[in-house]
Amino acid sequence: MMSPQRQLVNPFFTGGEVLSVSYPTNTMTQEQKLMSLRGNNRHFSHATAFHEVIPGHHLQGFMASRYRSYRAPFGTAFFTEGWALYWEFLMYDSGFHKTPEDRVGALFWRMHRCARIIFSLSFHMEKMTPQECVDYLVNKVGFERENAIGEVRRSFDGSYGPLYQAAYMLGGLQIYSLHKELVDSGKMTNRSFHDALLKENRIPIELMRAILTKQKLTRDYISNWKFYGPIQ
Repeated sequence: MMSPQRQLVNPFFTGGEVLSVSYPTNTMTQEQKLMSLRGNNRHFSHATAFHEVIPGHHLQGFMASRYRSYRAPFGTAFFTEGWALYWEFLMYDSGFHKTPEDRVGALFWRMHRCARIIFSLSFHMEKMTPQECVDYLVNKVGFERENAIGEVRRSFDGSYGPLYQAAYMLGGLQIYSLHKELVDSGKMTNRSFHDALLKENRIPIELMRAILTKQKLTRDYISNWKFYGPIQ
């Protein structure tokens, strides 16, 4: 259970090695408690539990400590968060969300991921103030105001780089595209694809693609993978 102080900068539950729950505490006002309950409702949590645990960050961390652990210093949000976000896409496509409420919960988070890019880059480019970021999350995404305030605090407390939220989405889209290229085409099974990515550990996803497709790389190789849109 997160302390009330930590919940001021983390209004939602987090996962990985330790699952931390953000939920009402006795020091909150009644309205704050209700906002926390609404912002962490069952259908929102249903859409992200696997992002934090298995097959998301918990499994990712388990495998990273066992396969090519020397690559740990090269970790970025492109792979770390991209892997977990990719599973949000894949689980939605696979029909994991059976009810309309669960599907709305999943789509809320997808909209949230996009909104994070807009408000975080806008803040760093001095186009939006923190208050405007909060209002954007409330008015455009449907955040509870207290949760929006916590989300904005978290984004700008110094622990996240300016490109973190963009890397989150771009990494997810890269892995999603790679899955379509290799699994949907029948070149790999789901199991072999996911095992291969986890065992390669923290390297750029385009390099993972090169490994899986047995692409020859030169010392002066320039990134050229067009991963968004039709498969090249």
